Amino acid sequence: MLALATLIEGFGTHPAAWMHPRTRRGNATDIAFYRDLAQLAERGKFDMFFIADTPAARTSNLKVWSKFPMFMNQLEPITLLSAIAGATTHIGLGATCSTSFFEPYNIARQFASLDHISGGRAAWNVVTSANDFAARNFGLDRLPPHADRYAKARESMEIVNSLWDTWEDDAFVFDKENAVYFDPGKFHHTEFNGDYFKIHGGLNVARPPQGKPVIIQAGASEAGKDFAAETAEIVFGTGHTIEAARAFYVDLKGRMARFGRTPDELKILTGMSVCVGASRQQADEKFRMLQELVHPDVGKAILSFHLEVDLSDLPLDEPIPLDILPKTGNLHKAFFDRLVKIIRETRMTLRELYRSYDRGTPTLCGTASDVADQMEEMYRSGATDGFMLTLNAMPGDLEDVVSGVVPELQRRGLFRTDYTGRTLREHLGLKRPVNRYAGAVPA
Repeated sequence: MLALATLIEGFGTHPAAWMHPRTRRGNATDIAFYRDLAQLAERGKFDMFFIADTPAARTSNLKVWSKFPMFMNQLEPITLLSAIAGATTHIGLGATCSTSFFEPYNIARQFASLDHISGGRAAWNVVTSANDFAARNFGLDRLPPHADRYAKARESMEIVNSLWDTWEDDAFVFDKENAVYFDPGKFHHTEFNGDYFKIHGGLNVARPPQGKPVIIQAGASEAGKDFAAETAEIVFGTGHTIEAARAFYVDLKGRMARFGRTPDELKILTGMSVCVGASRQQADEKFRMLQELVHPDVGKAILSFHLEVDLSDLPLDEPIPLDILPKTGNLHKAFFDRLVKIIRETRMTLRELYRSYDRGTPTLCGTASDVADQMEEMYRSGATDGFMLTLNAMPGDLEDVVSGVVPELQRRGLFRTDYTGRTLREHLGLKRPVNRYAGAVPA
């Protein structure tokens, strides 16, 4: 069975989602709104409900960001998912947390707690952050170089995984008769002295129900793919064509053997933006309506961010000059590379580019059957293990997927008709990791 997840960014992932006629003013901070979305996705038997995040507000170009309020009014994701956990029973709950700005101990404790609160449904999206707004919140002028951020992430991951094994599964014996709450021989502290972190201690919460929360990554650079092949259990895949998605799939899974891992230990969920209608024409019209709401200043800002160059003074109806493009990207490198490729190959005008660009992957507009056709072709051709759906406007686009696309996938035998397990690992067919100290003789 293929896997399905949905990425939640406030009102939707489209820059103009907040201006959609169905959007309510207070949704961004309304827990009832998010609970309803999570329950809707759970009715659709989704594997995971995922919250994207950055620990920063934009502090410059506020007139532009006032027209595209990305991450400008957003609840902290672990707090939000903890509340959602009590309103759901099966769907996985994933969130982004940056290794660049959060201490490993806090990451380990927060996600272990979420795993306990949810009964084994937590997932951590390991990121190194990709904007300087976040860097300035934590005492830096700008993000460190790409390679340095990944080196720090490796240390953070090593520490977090060790902390999740602080307690063996049966460490808490709760023996009232002998006045023993836990078995000291089944406690194991972490000792780490690296370039970025120095740790001596143990986690003060029992081992997570899943052994450890599911690890997610989205890096598509060479360093990111190596890191994912070594440590990830879900990767948000890339590829704006089936051929590109399959190449990414084969490349990433082919790297795993170097780290002693097998391909079935990792699920690649390809990012797919969809807009579903009763007809292809209706779907096109729904998407076009949103595109026309995008202000030109917003279009320029989005492209400027991904290209890491200021486009604000360029004319809208001419192509972007090739000589102003940086040689490489330092933020979202995969998006940078893909966008530069589009610019060089198509020579679209700036206006055409921002109206068509969706992180390099155009929105698939069509009927539920059209969307299911694309998913089936990618899945059966070995290009993906499932999909991370980015939906333009909430809740309408998610309702369309749950009521139309999911039944079509179920009819084709591609997707579950009900949950057969309770944890996210069980949904995805991922093994529960054994505690590294289990059976060891105490020192």
